[in-house]
Amino acid sequence: MAFLPAALVLLALVAGFSAMAGCAGGPTRASTGEYIDDSVVTSKVKTALFRDPDVSGFQVSVETHKGQVQLSGFVDTPEQKARAERVARSVEGVRSVTNSIIVKPR
Repeated sequence: MAFLPAALVLLALVAGFSAMAGCAGGPTRASTGEYIDDSVVTSKVKTALFRDPDVSGFQVSVETHKGQVQLSGFVDTPEQKARAERVARSVEGVRSVTNSIIVKPR
């Protein structure tokens, strides 16, 4: 008789742990450390863009995932788009830059 309750408890534990294993973060999720590192890189890139006189007046969005920076937004000239990318690439911690900034039509 004591075997049945122990087996039920064991079965419940195995089922619970199996369900929790599905909640584990996969390779596409960033760890807490990676998230913080990406936040620091994003802040540094935004600060560098803000301080650069050629692109500081434009709304350029910055997102970072595992050191890969994504730039988006609008600028007036192709030179400003290229400058924003150069500024982002110069920031420590940036592994690559995808420049999706759009040059406004005149």
